[in-house]
Amino acid sequence: MKPKVLWVDTTLRDGEQTAGVVFAPEEKVIIAKLLDMIGVDQIEAGIPAMGEEEVKSIRAIVKAGLKASIMAWNRAVIDDIEKSLKCGVDAVAISIAVSDLHIQHKLRTTREKVIEQMVEATVFAKKHGVYVSVNAEDASRADQDFLIEFCKAAKEAGADRLRFCDTVGILDPFSTYEKIKKLRAAVDLEIEMHTHNDFGMATANAIAGIIAGATHVGVTVNGLGERAGNAALEEVAMALKYVLGWEISLKTELFKEISEYVAKASGRIIPPWKAIVGENIFAHESGIHVDGALKHPETYEVFNPSEVGLERKIFIGKHSGTAAIISTLGKYDIRISREEAQELLKKVRETAVSIKRSLTEREFLYLYYNWNQKKVGREVI
Repeated sequence: MKPKVLWVDTTLRDGEQTAGVVFAPEEKVIIAKLLDMIGVDQIEAGIPAMGEEEVKSIRAIVKAGLKASIMAWNRAVIDDIEKSLKCGVDAVAISIAVSDLHIQHKLRTTREKVIEQMVEATVFAKKHGVYVSVNAEDASRADQDFLIEFCKAAKEAGADRLRFCDTVGILDPFSTYEKIKKLRAAVDLEIEMHTHNDFGMATANAIAGIIAGATHVGVTVNGLGERAGNAALEEVAMALKYVLGWEISLKTELFKEISEYVAKASGRIIPPWKAIVGENIFAHESGIHVDGALKHPETYEVFNPSEVGLERKIFIGKHSGTAAIISTLGKYDIRISREEAQELLKKVRETAVSIKRSLTEREFLYLYYNWNQKKVGREVI
């Protein structure tokens, strides 16, 4: 039995930190409710220290009666934590940098002061009975021995888990595995993976950390987040299920619905080629692919489209074959022979090249009727 992975969604915090993205208060509540319906274990709802509007949004989410734990993000500052406690959340994230680069140039302090500040904030939060995640910012570039020392201090202070942050996305899956494995062996404290996608490896790194022993994974819908974004909820979930064979408890059939809502709310469209929820994931045009998918879907589809709320689509265009022609016309109870389909396919390819794209279904039907009428001496106008 593989251990259960706990899902920490930070769409409403790190996702909203995407440059140019702002969620309206009512959108935040709807997103939180959708995440709860999917089965996310913890929702990082925002940053109370940002001001009263943020506090109102977080309070509204807390009052929504969700099953998920509601977490607020904080610096390792007592005043920040007090603001979070007033929101009524049951969990707080306490974040502070741990790499020498950040300690020296951003915080302008020392390693000793970092641990001291983190411990003080953690002890304060635990005295108020909330769950505490200590966030090790820029952990991927931290000295490993210091990171272990930091982790031990967090555990002794009462922290419930450590968030391992690959803040600038510089890890690869192999080094991720080694770092998490060593950290887990050194300290008996649960670890959350929080990975960024600057080099396109956020999902792979998150999964590598889970394999190495991380118990939680931080994700966002559609991979929203700072710069190139975070590991995407839908990608990590389906990769765990189908690539690694892990059992997941999420209602994946709602992925498309929440992806579309977050895309609209954030003003960031879902690219057609987006993994798992993009429109092209189950779209087939190539003749060989269409023929295979129609005969047996698993030839070119790893899982059923309905598992993520999508449908299979057959495109008619330059790369189509006769199977697509026959199948698409069959939807309208139009039967043609393979020889006729081959003749019609020539017209399809000529048209697709001239318009530089696939044909819409209506365009294809018009082409068919025009071609069919010409066979009897009449042309559709």
